[in-house]
Amino acid sequence: MDIKLFGDKILRKKCVPVTKQELADLRNFIEALVKRTVNNPETAGLAAPQLGVAKKIAVIGFKDNLYVLVNPKITKKSRQQSIREEGCLSFPGLAIEIKRPNEISVEFLDKDGQSQKLIAKNFLARVMQHEIDHLNGKLIIDYLGWFRRLKLKNKLLKLYKNRA
Repeated sequence: MDIKLFGDKILRKKCVPVTKQELADLRNFIEALVKRTVNNPETAGLAAPQLGVAKKIAVIGFKDNLYVLVNPKITKKSRQQSIREEGCLSFPGLAIEIKRPNEISVEFLDKDGQSQKLIAKNFLARVMQHEIDHLNGKLIIDYLGWFRRLKLKNKLLKLYKNRA
């Protein structure tokens, strides 16, 4: 499964929730997401639409921690925020500074369909927000103002043309 690049329509779709009954059928797909995440040193997370599936599933893995998030929902965000540069496999070679809350509370199902709650801080919170954005059809370029987007226009057009 190839990573979907900027311009692929699935990256703009709002993903549909996964039922507990569907989880068994999606087990192989979830394992593929896990493998693509943990075997790629360039990423800390991957969302289902990046592999062409419009389901609310994301995987986050780094520093011996692995999270499979099914139907994740951010329930609380801290007021304290920070700006950090973020990249995305769907935008190779592009890095954008994004302001995000430093801490979030997330509710989700794990890969076995069990309800989970997690408080994520700092880098983990940032990665989770990035992947949850993907599940809602939001991309890193959506954080740019019109002028910065205009400055990136040629680079984005090149990515769009090379997506096939």
